[in-house]
Amino acid sequence: MFQPLAHGFLLALGLILPLGAQNVFVFNQGANHKRIYKSLPVIITAGLCDTFLIVLAVLGVSVILLSFPILQVTIYCIGFFFLLYMVWSLWKVRPDEVKRYRPMTAKKQVGFAISVSLLNPHAIMDTIGVIGTNGAIYDGLDKVVFTISTIVISWVWFFFLAISGKMIGNVDKTGKYILILNKASAIIILIVAAMILKQLITLLL
Repeated sequence: MFQPLAHGFLLALGLILPLGAQNVFVFNQGANHKRIYKSLPVIITAGLCDTFLIVLAVLGVSVILLSFPILQVTIYCIGFFFLLYMVWSLWKVRPDEVKRYRPMTAKKQVGFAISVSLLNPHAIMDTIGVIGTNGAIYDGLDKVVFTISTIVISWVWFFFLAISGKMIGNVDKTGKYILILNKASAIIILIVAAMILKQLITLLL
């Protein structure tokens, strides 16, 4: 029982720690809201999306879906354009808007969170290729423990990111650091989009 628990914990932690589009977006929303509960839509959506992907990966369903090349190309295309839209939205924020704290609405948070979670090819491939294959070595209760362990880490991590962002937002009274954070977030997401475009070109050639 302890082995699948520790295995799932360490594996999920190792996969979720790198600074990707999903982590950047959750952190950014925590920093841009006056109250942490305003960031709940992005936290819950990101958590549910990760839960969905992990369960599919462990069950093996997602491997079957991604065996169709046209589906892979579709996911890459949609993910690429969503990330470009995110970059544009973050980059165009003006200093006066930051001071007035005009963060994303709950609906927009949910939409963006879904795009960087379910339409992020790298996140999907990591989940399937790593969590899915590692989960395949377990059966019965051990598989359940492994799956729950990885899911819990995702949820805890997203809350941690949003709260960390909120702490920075509290320190930044002028909005200057939030503006810098938005620009940095946009650059990181643009790099992720470029990597996705490279993968897309490789699939098409």
